[in-house]
This record gives sequence, structure tokens and C-alpha cells, in this order.
Amino acid sequence: MPEIVQLLASPIHRFEGRPEDGPVPAPHGELVAEVRLRAGLGIVGDRYFGHQAHKDAAVTVIAQESLPPGADLTQVRRNVLLSGVAVDELVGAVLILDCGDGPVRLQANRPANPCAWMDVTIGSGARDLLKGRGGLRCTPLTDGVLRVGPVEVTILR
Repeated sequence: MPEIVQLLASPIHRFEGRPEDGPVPAPHGELVAEVRLRAGLGIVGDRYFGHQAHKDAAVTVIAQESLPPGADLTQVRRNVLLSGVAVDELVGAVLILDCGDGPVRLQANRPANPCAWMDVTIGSGARDLLKGRGGLRCTPLTDGVLRVGPVEVTILR
């Protein structure tokens, strides 16, 4: 069964400036057990919530199978880490995730391409490893809650 492995809602941008200078320290509590999404706005409490410039990319999703062993959301700065779902194949689809509180619909708009920061936060060569496997930038179409744990997945193409 598919699973939400991790969720990240961070109030700050950690990748600012040049990668060789290193990321800004992580705030306490950015990895969470659940997130609340608002249609068209994003994840409540996240750095991109309600920002017009990120309307089509307010929520990012990545497959655990795409990451090197030991890597997690704090390193790639995506919001939802899914296991058992071929995330990168879903551009243009509607991804529906239901943790038991009702379905959350996400419009999968475009790839979330890896950047040079991946070689700093994960290790040398990570950016190349993640090319074509960096996840998706999505717009939430419905309000709802996502939780770490098993998730029912429906894909509308």
C-alpha cells in the first residue's frame, strides 16, 4: 500500500545565496506528522503558502524511491515524501491522496527539477541522480489534511 513517509512544512527558505555557502539552519519542527492544505494556497504554515508567484507550485511531492538511501525532505525541500507511487510520471494528472479524513486533490503541474543545492545537502552527484526524478510541483485543488502513514492514492489523467 502507498505511504506518506514524511511531511515538511517550513516557514523559511533554507536554500538562499550560493550552495557553497551552505543552507540556512533548519527551524525546529519543520518535519511534521500532518499538514493542512488550502485549495489554491498551499500548506498552512509553509513558506510558499498563499504566495501568488508559487500558486502553481505551492505543494511539492517526491517519491521515496527517487532518493538515495538516507536522504529525506529536509535535504530536497519537498513537502510530501510518498512511497509506492511513480510520482514523476504524473505531470498533468490529478493526484488524489486520502489518509482517512477525505481526499486531497493535487494538480500535478510540472517537474520539480533538482538544483545545485542537492550536491551540498545530499552529496556529490545527487543533482545528476535526481534529474528526471525530482518530484512534482502541484496546486492543491481542495482543502484537506495529509498525515504520515498509509494513504489511498487515486490518479486522474
